[in-house]
Amino acid sequence: MTRIHDLRSYIRLLEENNQLANIRKPVSLVHELANVAAAVTRQGRGAALFDRPQDAAWPVFAGAVGSPTLAALALECELSQMSAVMDQALDPARGVPPRRVEQAAWKANVLTGEAVDVRRLPIPTHGAHDGGPFITGGVTVSKDPLSGRGNLSYNRMQVLGPHTLGFNVNEWRHTMQFYKAREAQDEPLQIAIAIGLDPAIMIAAGARYDDDELLIAGAIRGQGVPVCRGVTVDVDVPAEAEIVIEGYLPPRRRHAEGPLAEFHGYYGELWESPVFEVTAICFRDQPIYQTIVPGHSEHIYIGNVLPREPLLMRFVRHVSSHVTGLHIPPYGNGFSAVVQIQRSNPGEPKNVAMAAFTAHVNIKQVIVVDPDVDIYDPADVLWAITNRVDWSRDVFFVPGAQGHEMDPTADARGVHTKIGIDATYKPERRQYGERVRYPDLDLGPYLS
Repeated sequence: MTRIHDLRSYIRLLEENNQLANIRKPVSLVHELANVAAAVTRQGRGAALFDRPQDAAWPVFAGAVGSPTLAALALECELSQMSAVMDQALDPARGVPPRRVEQAAWKANVLTGEAVDVRRLPIPTHGAHDGGPFITGGVTVSKDPLSGRGNLSYNRMQVLGPHTLGFNVNEWRHTMQFYKAREAQDEPLQIAIAIGLDPAIMIAAGARYDDDELLIAGAIRGQGVPVCRGVTVDVDVPAEAEIVIEGYLPPRRRHAEGPLAEFHGYYGELWESPVFEVTAICFRDQPIYQTIVPGHSEHIYIGNVLPREPLLMRFVRHVSSHVTGLHIPPYGNGFSAVVQIQRSNPGEPKNVAMAAFTAHVNIKQVIVVDPDVDIYDPADVLWAITNRVDWSRDVFFVPGAQGHEMDPTADARGVHTKIGIDATYKPERRQYGERVRYPDLDLGPYLS
């Protein structure tokens, strides 16, 4: 039986595994909170819970799924099992539908009418050049106006006024398709923003899926996610959310919003985006606000790593049954992949790299390593590149390939050169034998 069912149960699990940094010193919501949260993740201290942000009535949680260790805890599996767990969860045949309940924890407190003011929420201004406070860790819950199916997504939302948010949405996302269908009828699209969630829902919301992403969260947990109808919107919202913001996107109304730190590591542009008019703010007693530090590891992990590793694994294993692992490292912004293989042929690593390129347009750099290399350790991967790559023979280029339009190395249409690196050991060239290894030890008996 799953131990995680909401944000609070996940926080308890993090504490038990020494993966929670309790920040008791008051911090500013303007830049300081994000700086501290990013440092916590960078230093391998887990996620961060800020007990007393300045000028805030509620605590703030950040970095829920900001590292491989945290992602494995969130999925309740071993690090080596993550790709397989996600592969199963993303299989439509294994989806577990949500279950409707009549009561929700977030209905304990409901603000409507003149009481609505999103500026009272502890919404951080994250990056040094962000355009202001943005909701980044909220999951958008919407419904297809034609089929009625639910949908989860991420949309950056800039605070524009007491009840108005800028709502950034890509043209190809399901939410935009729903919005355009309502616009065609001169009608608004009702949505809800769920904040403070079971990480299974957060992970599911980052996937591109042709059904309700709540089925993915249900598959991860092995049971349907409880949902409850909104107070002012006809949308089913996860019942164990900490905070729910309800409202609608009016037709044909746009407003400039941005910039915000983006996944590629630069600040995005100002966009003329739809606006979100808030009709209700609902929250649990003593709620916990949740944020994602934009342009940092969790942002990349949810949007680029977890939903895509299983896809790449299927492609590379199609060309080689000797693949033993695959990782899309957050430090590569979702543009790089490291593949682990027990090679049987000198040409096999190149074939595997080409398969990874074709699996997803974002992938522009593939490094193929042996099973003795830890694909989750950048230092070990760099060791393999340094000691097992002859740059004249073990690197190949794919010029003029389609990549992501936001990739800083690509042109405006995303065209650039991809690179494959065979960083496997090549005994046919020169025998070196076994690597030097010192085992990890429990130092408790030595230090007590």
